[in-house]
Amino acid sequence: MKKVLFIVAFVLIGLGSVNAQNGSFNAGVNIGFPTGDISDFYSLAISAEANYLFEISDQFKVGPSISYLHYIGKKDINGSGFDADDNSFLPIAAAARFAASEKFTIGADLGYGFGISPDDIEGAFYYRPMIGYNISEKVMLQATYTGMSKEGSTISNFGVGAMFSL
Repeated sequence: MKKVLFIVAFVLIGLGSVNAQNGSFNAGVNIGFPTGDISDFYSLAISAEANYLFEISDQFKVGPSISYLHYIGKKDINGSGFDADDNSFLPIAAAARFAASEKFTIGADLGYGFGISPDDIEGAFYYRPMIGYNISEKVMLQATYTGMSKEGSTISNFGVGAMFSL
């Protein structure tokens, strides 16, 4: 847990020190619906993300991203009396966004999702392709697929949410 807190602090300090650069700080929330075999055990995924994107060109931005991802376990699965535990992850990733038009953005986050709860949950390779629709200069609606894979096993969800440019 100390290692995770150190990484979070390092990323946040890094985000804070880039304010003088040509870029933008963004924060958002998503709600997701688990896919595949894990949908038998989890009913919902919620996440919050913050990123700082540097402008490489008028259409292309890249930068660091940090998220909190929480899967809500189902209770009494199929009448078995078994309750699935909630799982929480801390994905730290590189984010890239391409403005395909004035209204539409496509992008992806790639990194590693650290398992934070329960204590024995392992981390995994994290990926998150997204499509965004700009409803204003400061607000983007998003559709995402979030996946975390390790040793042939994947935990994933399709999500929708909003990202706010601060």
